[in-house]
Amino acid sequence: MEDGPDKSRAENFGAPLLVGTQNSDGGWGFHPSAGSRVEPTCWVLKALTALESRNGLTGQAVDRGLNFLMAAQLPDGSWPSTPEMKTGCWVTSLACWVLRDAHSEKYQIAIGNGLRWICRDWPKDSSPWRRRLRSFSRKNQHFKFADGARGWGWTPRTSSWVEPTALALLALEGQQDSVLPSSAQKRRKLGEALLYDRMCVGGGWNCGNPWVYGVPDDPLVVPTSWALLALRAHPEQRESLDSLAWLERSFGDIKAPGSLALATICLESYGRERPGNASLSEYDVENESTRNTQVAAWRALAVSDTRRWLSARAGAEVHD
Repeated sequence: MEDGPDKSRAENFGAPLLVGTQNSDGGWGFHPSAGSRVEPTCWVLKALTALESRNGLTGQAVDRGLNFLMAAQLPDGSWPSTPEMKTGCWVTSLACWVLRDAHSEKYQIAIGNGLRWICRDWPKDSSPWRRRLRSFSRKNQHFKFADGARGWGWTPRTSSWVEPTALALLALEGQQDSVLPSSAQKRRKLGEALLYDRMCVGGGWNCGNPWVYGVPDDPLVVPTSWALLALRAHPEQRESLDSLAWLERSFGDIKAPGSLALATICLESYGRERPGNASLSEYDVENESTRNTQVAAWRALAVSDTRRWLSARAGAEVHD
């Protein structure tokens, strides 16, 4: 993104805000003064490493945040959503994606263990036994899913959902071959198939079910943005084109600053201009940005060089 009011605001307001809300343990909470959690810590680290201007305080904050993230990893390679939990979840994908950006060999073992956990996590909703049960169900007419497509869930061994599937695909993207499990290519193809299968009628995605009791459901901005970001290796795919068109049509109606930031990131990653001439700053709800760490991080990412922080090997094949 070219220099302008949005980028200047991210450098002069966004980065200091994020650094200033770091906790003493090196992590970040969902809100200033809230306890540290893996998810907001990952988003802040993603934002701070994406911003081009780096000073001593920013570098120290990133190093402390990475240390928090490394300490939070569980023995099985996964990351929990809170320090009190002893079971990993979807934030494992987010952590592996963020550690990739650190560009240091010392994080490769942690990434490799995390990716192995991700690839071993198979949702039970599409297991052979569950598929057989559904075939006998009278409600089967309300399910229009392709049983062979399998993604990832919010919690391990449950059901496939759009956003955790998209983030798992992003976590597998651009990683060194040495840390990729042998099943990575298979899981990536199945995950992409799951996203295509769960697309809403006419384009876009919601959380995971495009049909509700046989009636088409409406897409949402956030899951649509993440799904498109995960599928950007296939920009000419009909589903992607239809979904991009839906996002462009819906852009003017977006009110939430977090959704606006993600939609901006998504369109820019596909080389699409943001509809309208207004800057992100004009849409800003500053109180929301200062209260919500995740929103502040997303807004900083929206005015950074999207191609650089998404992946240096965007769309690269995952090898066995």
